[in-house]
Amino acid sequence: MAVTPDVTDASARLEDLIDTAHRIRNSIESVIEGKSDVVRLTITVLLAEGHLLIEDVPGVGKTMLAKALARSIDCPVKRVQFTPDLLPSDITGVSAYNQQTREFEFKPGPVFANIVVGDEINRASPKTQSALLECMEEHQVTVDGVTYALESPFMVIATQNPIEMEGTYPLPEAQRDRFTAKIAMGYPEPAAELEMLDVHGASQPLDKMEAVATTTEVAALIQAVRAVYVSQPVKRYAVDLVSATRHSPDLRLGASPRATLHLVRSARAHAALSGRDYVIPDDLQDLAVPVLAHRLLPSLEAQGQRRHPEQLVGELVRRVPVPDAK
Repeated sequence: MAVTPDVTDASARLEDLIDTAHRIRNSIESVIEGKSDVVRLTITVLLAEGHLLIEDVPGVGKTMLAKALARSIDCPVKRVQFTPDLLPSDITGVSAYNQQTREFEFKPGPVFANIVVGDEINRASPKTQSALLECMEEHQVTVDGVTYALESPFMVIATQNPIEMEGTYPLPEAQRDRFTAKIAMGYPEPAAELEMLDVHGASQPLDKMEAVATTTEVAALIQAVRAVYVSQPVKRYAVDLVSATRHSPDLRLGASPRATLHLVRSARAHAALSGRDYVIPDDLQDLAVPVLAHRLLPSLEAQGQRRHPEQLVGELVRRVPVPDAK
């Protein structure tokens, strides 16, 4: 049977996606040793048009991962060091008076880039953190009543340390809900740490990194991911997983409808990176913890039992019935 042009085009786009993603992945792993799963999830969030929160102890490579992704793509990248004295206008931009033209001119802030790296985001005040709400959800910025569109692709990669609580402001639920996924780097294996000493000991690997993809290629990949098929049973399964968090007695705050959307978008990217043009339940199961756990608040009883949201999501995944059809 002859293959239709649509199928041929879809297969070609999928092959291009895998090839480009493979180049980006290899580029990142040239400076991030022994963290293949973390790197894959980072690329998944990028192709799902999402934002990533990296939370872990100091010194495990959170900022290095964000910078490595940024340098792997030939696109405008801005880095913001969040501090208590940072103002919203320091992120979004400000209207300044031009004495020559006698008019106000908008000076864009660092958010006007394809990839924005926010280091230690929880060190800024809630007022400053809220400056990211509009741009992360709507890909636009409003200053002095004027709305400015952000370029696509647009991704915020934020880092925070979970143990340095003094002088920090925990992210509010509305802010956490805008991050597609949260990951933890974790300590490297001894072999990877030994290799790190050889690679990072005498030089800075980031200085040698070169872009392996363009914004045009990434935008095309995002379009290809949007075309990945999701059947009705799989959509229902995603809804059932998220709904289970809202009815669990172990949780006093479940996941939002935005979480369902992020879960399905991420599953599309996960399927494409696996070489499939359709989503299966396994894609949702693999992503349930990083996509859902950071949005949840455990009950007081669950907290007393030291049951973390990641553990509770894992229990729900095992409990919710899996559909037969793909």
